[in-house]
Amino acid sequence: MTNMLDDIVSPEDLKKLDISQLDNLAQEIRQKILRTISEKGGHLSASLGAVELAIALHYCLESPRDKIVWDVGHQSYAHKLLTGRSKHFDTLREMGGISGFPCAKESEHDPFTCGHSSTSISSALGLATARDLKGEDSKVVAVIGDAALSAGLAFEGMNHAGHARSNLVVILNDNEHSISKSVGAMSKYLNNVIANPLYNKVRNEAEKVVKSIPKLGPVAYKTVKKFQEGIKNLLVPGILFEELGFRYFGPIDGHDVRQLISMLRKVLTLEEPIFLRAITKKGKGYKFAEEDPTKFHGVSLFDVDTGKVSVDDEDLVKTFTECFGEEIVKLAEKDSKVTAVTAAMPDGTGLAEFSRNFPERFFDVGITEAHAVTFSAGLAKGGQKPVVAIYSTFLQRAYDQLIHDVALQELPVVFCLDRAGLVGKDGPTHHGVFDITYLRNLPNFVVMAPKDGEELKRMLEKALEWEKPVAIRYPRAKAVNLVGASSCVVLEIGKSEFLREGKDVTILALGSMVNTGLQVSEVLSKKGIEAAVINARFIKPLDSDMIEKIAHENKTIFILEEGIVSGGFGSSVLEFCERENLNNVKIRCIGLPDQFIEHGARRELLRKYHLAPDEVAAMIEAELRQ
Repeated sequence: MTNMLDDIVSPEDLKKLDISQLDNLAQEIRQKILRTISEKGGHLSASLGAVELAIALHYCLESPRDKIVWDVGHQSYAHKLLTGRSKHFDTLREMGGISGFPCAKESEHDPFTCGHSSTSISSALGLATARDLKGEDSKVVAVIGDAALSAGLAFEGMNHAGHARSNLVVILNDNEHSISKSVGAMSKYLNNVIANPLYNKVRNEAEKVVKSIPKLGPVAYKTVKKFQEGIKNLLVPGILFEELGFRYFGPIDGHDVRQLISMLRKVLTLEEPIFLRAITKKGKGYKFAEEDPTKFHGVSLFDVDTGKVSVDDEDLVKTFTECFGEEIVKLAEKDSKVTAVTAAMPDGTGLAEFSRNFPERFFDVGITEAHAVTFSAGLAKGGQKPVVAIYSTFLQRAYDQLIHDVALQELPVVFCLDRAGLVGKDGPTHHGVFDITYLRNLPNFVVMAPKDGEELKRMLEKALEWEKPVAIRYPRAKAVNLVGASSCVVLEIGKSEFLREGKDVTILALGSMVNTGLQVSEVLSKKGIEAAVINARFIKPLDSDMIEKIAHENKTIFILEEGIVSGGFGSSVLEFCERENLNNVKIRCIGLPDQFIEHGARRELLRKYHLAPDEVAAMIEAELRQ
């Protein structure tokens, strides 16, 4: 059988196919996605569920002239395959290869680089408004999932679009519910009627006539419209979107490519805000992903035939996430005030076990990070002990709430920042490299970074005792207990931990870089250089006594951190030395540059940006020789 996908290097090639061929093309795309992700890892369930939707959009639109804005980007793999990236799809998420998310630098068919949710409607509205200001007539479509639609930003965008009466299409990729058989046929019939061009022409003319009737016109129009909306809502639930100013169509079968194309061709002729709801199934076409879409949302290597995820000896070592998950359950068993909050990531943040053991104290608030922070502030004010488990990159979305609702109020909310530092193949939208900078300047906050899993557990326990806003950052990595490093030192606020003595140079390391610091000291020792290693532990407050001590005893301090150097932990040490006139000490900050870091395996990125142990050792040796 001919492989149609091989002949598609642009959306124009797709249009050469007959509609009858598109179902077979969808199967080819699914097989390509399945084979690639099983070998490379990636977001499987959502992408399998949006194949027909991507085909229909590119069949009806003229990308890149027409714009398709994919929300988050988990669902965009089929879009990538249809826009000239099929031959390089086997490089997905590899360093130098294709991004796992829409990427503006990668293709003219990706208007935005994205990886955070609920941004598509606002972005698309901006594109549509810019188009109108230039007098152009292209189409703009935003594709958003039902989870992403729960965030306030999505509704802010819809409210503006409806008020502005913008020529914009929003497609809801709804993969939470199946189409009800009892109303499916009637819904399909009504959608065909209300999308028909003749119906809309008559409807618009009738509106003008009714409104033109002196005095009674406006009242009569409102009465008829309310009656019409009431009847429509009984059969096609969309009155919320109608009230926001959108014409609502749906639900339609998101896997029926013919129905999708027919509906798109009709609604794209309407020059007003359109909301189209398509029902899809996550993991469509792959049994194991259909049965457990959460497991296959973001998946590593797996066997296509059995659905079993590959496991090696390294996987037997617990991650920081797993250590956190175990400890919060133990702490909640001892203290009934401990509550857990997450923004739609119970599995990713390690809260699944907590949610099963303490369902009444577990709160998954959906993709609403700002709400999660302020809600937790309310819990703390009410006497609870909230722990907010969230990825570092996603907490950025709630910065004002951190300042206004937690720090200013001095409320004891504990933030556990998973995926701090380089996260690897998810790339620049997901690297947690900014949290040190955006947290260390918040008054009243205590900010920590554990060197291993045991220290993370101790930090979490202490954070719940301190009655302060606390943030604990830890990487997406194995929580290997450090050999030769003491974990018996009492954890006091703002106090670091000496791990190794050394007369020639001091390595002040933070969190994930402590193990690197110990490895560096071993390399240097073989070359006759004795390096002291200190586990900083606290980003804020700084261990001022420690800094003054080593500043007087040692002329060179190397600071290691897995975050951007600009405004980071090293910057805080430099600021302290400047304030205290500690001018005789030489400080070198080693971390990530002031730029967005590309996707790639974490170990590859650490090496590229000179944070691998041998590279750090070489850097220190060269500096000392100077």
